[in-house]
Amino acid sequence: MRRKSAKTARFKSDAEEAAWYATPEGRRQTQREFARALRSGTLSRSAGLKAPKTDLRILEQLMRKARESATRPISLRIPVADLERAKWIAETTGVGYQTVLKQAIRDGLKKVG
Repeated sequence: MRRKSAKTARFKSDAEEAAWYATPEGRRQTQREFARALRSGTLSRSAGLKAPKTDLRILEQLMRKARESATRPISLRIPVADLERAKWIAETTGVGYQTVLKQAIRDGLKKVG
């Protein structure tokens, strides 16, 4: 006896469809479809996404930008007076004191060289 096909869901966007497939119900549906294709012999391999090769200069530029914006956590001992001053500046300007300290370091490094 032939099985009734599952209801085909209608999605308003690709994002909505992707979100549904990420749910347990969506994963079960995918597993059922995979098993059905395997049993029927209709399972095939995809050639994959054909993306053009990226120019090496563009990759180097992207890596440079990524390094410039990357951060690394460090421990730094600074005088309490400097920390209090940074917190006061942060409070008056409306930003975090760590942002004030990072900007002060950046400005100092630019002056030095």
